[in-house]
Parts: sequence; structure tokens; C-alpha cells
Amino acid sequence: MKLRYRTISNAIAFVIFLSLLSSCNIVKRVKSGKHLVTENVILEDNKKTKEERINNIIIQKVNSGMQGIFNYPLKLHIYNLARPNIDSIIDAKILSNPNKVRRKTNLLSKKQFDKYIQSKRDFNTWLKRTGEAPVIYNQDKTEKTASNLNKYYAKRGWFNNTVDFEVNKDSNKRAKVTYKVVKNNPYTLDSIKPFISSPAIDSLYSDFSKASYLKEGDQFDEDNYERERERINTYLRNSGFYHFGQDYIRMVIDTIGTNNKVNTELVIADRSIRAEDSVITRPFKIYKIKEINVFTDDNFENRFKAISDTTIYKDYTLYSKNKLKFRPKALTDAVFLNKGDIYSDLARSRTSRYLNDLQMFRYPSIDYVENEEDSTLTANIYLEPRKKYTLSFDPEINQSNIQTIGFSFSTGLKIRNIFRGAETLEVTGIAAIGASKDRSDDASAFFDINEYGGNIRLTLPRLFTPFNTDRIIPKYMSPSTVINLSTTSQQNIGLDKQTLAGIVAYNWSPKNTVSNTVELFNVQFVKNLNTDNYFGVYTNSFERLNDIAQDIGYINQNESLENPANNFDPADVFIDDVINGSTSLTPQDEDYVAVSNIDERKERLTENNLIFSSSFDYKKDKRQNIFDNDFSVFKWRIELAGNLLSNLSEALGASKNDNGNYEVFGVAFSQYFKTEIDYVKYFDFGRNNIFAFRSYAGIAIPYGNSNSIPFAESFFGGGPNDNRAWTAYNLGPGSSNNTNEFNEANFKIHLSAEQRFGLFGDLRGALFVDVGNIWNVLDNVEDEDATFTGFKSLKNIAVGSGFGLRYDFDFFVLRFDVGFKTYDPAQEIDNRWFRDYNFRNAVYNIGINYPF
Repeated sequence: MKLRYRTISNAIAFVIFLSLLSSCNIVKRVKSGKHLVTENVILEDNKKTKEERINNIIIQKVNSGMQGIFNYPLKLHIYNLARPNIDSIIDAKILSNPNKVRRKTNLLSKKQFDKYIQSKRDFNTWLKRTGEAPVIYNQDKTEKTASNLNKYYAKRGWFNNTVDFEVNKDSNKRAKVTYKVVKNNPYTLDSIKPFISSPAIDSLYSDFSKASYLKEGDQFDEDNYERERERINTYLRNSGFYHFGQDYIRMVIDTIGTNNKVNTELVIADRSIRAEDSVITRPFKIYKIKEINVFTDDNFENRFKAISDTTIYKDYTLYSKNKLKFRPKALTDAVFLNKGDIYSDLARSRTSRYLNDLQMFRYPSIDYVENEEDSTLTANIYLEPRKKYTLSFDPEINQSNIQTIGFSFSTGLKIRNIFRGAETLEVTGIAAIGASKDRSDDASAFFDINEYGGNIRLTLPRLFTPFNTDRIIPKYMSPSTVINLSTTSQQNIGLDKQTLAGIVAYNWSPKNTVSNTVELFNVQFVKNLNTDNYFGVYTNSFERLNDIAQDIGYINQNESLENPANNFDPADVFIDDVINGSTSLTPQDEDYVAVSNIDERKERLTENNLIFSSSFDYKKDKRQNIFDNDFSVFKWRIELAGNLLSNLSEALGASKNDNGNYEVFGVAFSQYFKTEIDYVKYFDFGRNNIFAFRSYAGIAIPYGNSNSIPFAESFFGGGPNDNRAWTAYNLGPGSSNNTNEFNEANFKIHLSAEQRFGLFGDLRGALFVDVGNIWNVLDNVEDEDATFTGFKSLKNIAVGSGFGLRYDFDFFVLRFDVGFKTYDPAQEIDNRWFRDYNFRNAVYNIGINYPF
């Protein structure tokens, strides 16, 4: 408790220190008669508004950090450290004293002395550049802000608003600016009258006006008028009006004598055609697609070649300067333009998107040629094929907790259009060798670790099914099929494993923000080759077992359950003796339960796994681009494993093993239900201040042929992208305080909140809180501390908090986080808060990009 109070008192002292520091010297570089702007306030009808959109109108903002979390203007303090008259100071203190110059020159040499003087100037310049000059109150900028606020509220319907401002200046050279907005009564929309010149457009008005943003009775909002112009333009551009543009749409409003009403005229003019010395107008016409030409090998090298291959497929004509390398259907399936259809921007953009998704061509383009005589268009699609073969090499040197040094090499071959249907085949291989940290035989080969594997991936730009799915998943959703086969083999890594996996998956995107994946078949087979080395890998379990054997006198205090040649047969014999009642331990003893748990865990982690599953993934990502910091991402996954094999085994009358489980090729297959939900939300408060939130929950329930979840499908807690106050696999399950190397369970809850803020330059700071844990539920684990039994188990949720630094390199973010155990459920219930809340027990994480 003393350590806890000391930690809290230190934190309070640190906050007081920051407060004192922030209150002094911030006006150090403010000249007499000038004032530093320390606060801007906008009062909307006498109520302070914190709406970011309105506060961003203020032109003269305060120094960064002045109104932040700690109210600490770091950049201003850095700037204040710089000396405005550095040259005069250097002259007065050094250069004006010949004796001092002579002594330093004799000590450093003339060249080093000059560098010494220049370094002082450079450091002073760096302070100014890194810091931020004080924001001095400016009357003109305040008046301009008031004018902009007046315009803003007028655009939102408060035409008669008034904006005044008040400046409070104190004797300490500080100024607070308050803007006072009185909105008065808003104007609302009344009549909307159309004036449409072109008959073809006028005939459609009743259709496209139904979804109007301008509704009678709504408050006036200038943004809705712009949205309406964009909406009408989009509608008409997709309705055959090839020459139409948004500039032809005008909105004329009238508010004179209307009693706070707004009357609107919607004016859509005829088409303007510019001739050599005049402009003529013509009514807009609907254009249809007359013909579609696809130039399949248009590139710079063959630009002067003549067309040598012409193929007509349905209503499309394919031209090639060399022999056509694609099946016609593979290309026409990517085209959403059809002969006889009216012109549509949507069809054009879908075609461009689909062609890009094929990854067969560089910058595909679509041009239209107008046929004036019959108001039709000829669509020309130009494709520049990428290279058929791409070879990649990736050497790497690495180090980990199991090897002192390792070398790996991977290579890959990508073959495009392998079956002439725009398919992509990727073949990759990896080979790695390394030196383990715990080699018992110094005379053995230095590189005693090896891993090798291969992967074959075939991507088809369509759903590979025996029936037509176009009505369910039309081609504008960019459907694709992925068939993947992989295998790996490891030696002297853990239990030494061989894995074989195969996947058949379907992908499609019904919207720009939504993507779906169905894994029709996902087969994984994992074979452990060196199960006798279990206690050599899970040393904590062995040490616990060894201590129990010594405590009950099964072996002497100076003996071990391990043979000299790293043989752990005595440990297995001891477990059998305990379970069979051949020792002094009884099922009621705590040590007996511990041995039983170790045995159960050993059996589960050494068994071979066969997983035959199907799954569905849904993802909705509203992020517009990498610069968007106000968005949400929702993911949901559901997986079923073992049902097909179970039904087949039962239908065929297959026999069960001694544990009552069906087997395939001598391996009991896994059967379970698994689902995961993940939601991330970002809030952008401007000026590099971002609040990010994540919530996650997952559960995997064994049934039928299984009473536990395979290790590869279980959940874990801790790590740089989870609860950062614990290392990976070190948290939980529940309140258990075990020493397993890998803690895992089949139920997980996780919440994270992180406030990110700018420091200076590309350096960012962050404060975070991570909450969550893992538990066992509805499986064969009986440890109450590790089991979720209801809402009362939520008292065992772990809480970690801390701070971090991020440096933005544009193409990636380097992240450093320090996590402190704030609430540790593994401790006694009255001693969980701030038990190890100090830097000595903190967890230091280094990661790439943000944790979520």
C-alpha cells in the first residue's frame, strides 16, 4: 500500500509541476503592449459551443496545447527557450573577449572553434523551428473571424444573426477573446419551382425530385443546395445525358417579404455549344451506346503496330495488335457497358473498378466518341497488360526468443492470366535456418533450427460454382474465388510441427464500404513431431511439476524429473502415478489438481489437430482514405468446424476411439462454433487530436466431437495490439495466477480507448486504457479462477493504462508504448489496484502502425 500511495503522490506532484510550468514564462517572448491569446470562446445565444466545425472558423487560434488535455503549450515553451538575439549574446559573451577566444581556439583549434560557435546558432534555430511562436492578439483577425461566423450562421438559415466580440486583456500580457452570437429566428424552405429548358430533362423531373435534399418546412442550409445540385447531376449523368454537367444547374432563392420563408427556383439550362466565334444552345439529348470496342494490348511499345487480330464476342469487338491472349468472356465480363444501353457514369466507373481489380492491366481507360447523326456513343476501352511473370525475392535476418540468429529466404512467382481467363497463380516458398539459444550439445551443428514451406494460391475473377450466381452476387460486386494450398515443416521449434492447409474462399463487395468473404472449405492438419519435448518447451509447467514431486517426497530435493539427456520420461511417469493414486496425493489436494491440470494441458497441446471448417466474414469500413481520422470499422466473423465430418462419420457408421470421438486418418477432428465481433471508432477533434475506441468480443464453443478448442483457434490476452500492460499470452485466464508460457482460453472480451495528440513535428503522443481478459467457458476446464460463470466474473477484467509515442514516417508509423498494470485480477481481490504501477514492472511495447 505504501508503494501505491507513493506512486499516486508522485503522479500528483508531476501534474502540479506541469501546471506551474505551464503558468510561467509563456509570455516570455511577448513584447510590452502586446498580448498572448490564451483562450477563444464562442457563445451561441449565451451558451458556450464546443462544436468543432464552428470553432474551426476562428482564424487566430491559440498555441497548440494551450487548450489541450494538460493545458500545456509544449511547442511555445520550446520556442521560448530560443534567444531572439543569439548573435549579440555570442558576441558579448565570447567573441568580444580576445582572451576567451584565444583560449578556446588553442584548446579546440580554429576550425573546431568556428563549428562550436555555429552549433550555438544552429541549436537556437532548431528551437525556433521546432517550437511555436506565441500567438499575439490581432484586431483585424478577430474582426475577420466575427465576419466569418456571421456568414456561417447565415448559410445555416439564421439570416438575421448578429456577431459581436469581447477581448479581455490582463496585466500579465494575456488575452481572452469571446465571440457572442445571437442567431435570431431561422428561415425555412417554402416553395420550390422548377424551370427546366430541355424537354427530355423536364420529363424526368417528377422522378428525380422525389429524393430531393430540399424539403418544404426544413430549415435553410446552403450545404443542402450544393448536395442537391450534385444529386441531380449524378442522376442525369446516369440517365443518358452524356454532355450534362453540374454548372447547368442554378438555385435562385428569394427571401424578400416572405416572413422568414425561402422561395427557391430550380433552373436547369440547355446545353451550351461553343463554336469558333459564338455560343449556341441546344436541348440536352439522351445518348445510347452504339458499339463497344476493347483494345486488348494498347501500350507504348506497339503504338505504331497495326491491328492483326479482331474478335467479335456477343456485342463487343476485341482488337489486338498481337494474338489475343485472353478468352473474350474474361474481358467482357469486366465491362458493364452494353450495346443499346443509355449512357451511365455508374457503368463507366464500375467497368474501371472491375478492370483494376483484375490486376491484369496498367491504368485501363475508357473513351467515348460521339456520333452526332444518331445521338449515340462509341465506347473505346484501352487495356495495357502487365507482365505475365513476376519473380520476387525476400531475404531476412532475424532474432527471437528461441534463436540467437536466423536467416530466412522466401521467393515467389506470380503468373497472370494463366488459363487465359484473367486468373492469377502465385507460387511461394520459404526456407529458414537458425541457431537455438538452448542447445545442450555444443558440438552439434550450429544451425540446428530449420523451417521450410510452400504455398500455392489461385485467384479467379469470378465465383467458381456449378451454378449461376449473378442474380445473388452480380458482377459489379467484383466477386472472386481464392483457392489456396500451403504446407510448412519445422524442426527444433517448439514441438516440431508439420502443417497442411487448404482453403476455398469467395470474396465480393456489395458496396464500396462493405466486403464479404465466405470460406467454403478451410482444412488444417497439424502434426506434432516431437511431443516428447513438451516439458522442454513448457519449462514453467515442468518446474511446477518438479516442485510438487520434491515436496511430497516422490524424489529427493536434489533430484529432478528430467534425465541427463533431456529425457522427460520420469515426469510422465510421475503424472501417471499421481492420477492412478500411486502417490500420497488425493483428488482433494491442491497439488493433485495442479498435476491434473498440467496433464490435461499437455494432452491438448501435444495432440494432432484436424480442422475442417466453413466461415463467413463481414467487414464495413467507412474510412475514406489514409488521411481520414473520423470513421468506424465493423467486423463480424462466424465459423463452424467439424459438422460435415461428424455427419459423414455418423452416416457411415464409423467407430469411435477410446475417448468417444470419431477419427479421420487416425486424428480426432475438431468440432466447434466460433464467432468474433470487432468495432473500431475514430473521432477527429482537429489539430492532430484524435480519440480512438475499440471493442472486441469472441467465443469458441466446442461440442460433438470435441470438448476443447485447438490451440490455434483459442484466444489470448496481452501484447502490443491488445492489453499493453501484459506481454502476449501472459494475461489470464480469469483471475488465475499461473505461470504457463502460453495462456489461452475460448472466450475473450477486450476494450481499448486511446487519446492521440500532436507533440511537435511528426512526433505524436498518446494516453491509453486497455480493458479485458480471457476465460474458459463451456469446455473441459474446471478451474474456477479461469472459468467465466456469469456477470460476477467481470470483476476479473484486467485494466492496463499508460502512454506512448508515435513517429509518423508517412508510409508507416513507429510506435512505442509503456503499459502499467492498473487493475490486476491475478492478485488478491483487496490488492488489485495499482499493485505494480511503476516503471520497473511496466511492459514496454514496440510496434508498427497503430494498435487498432
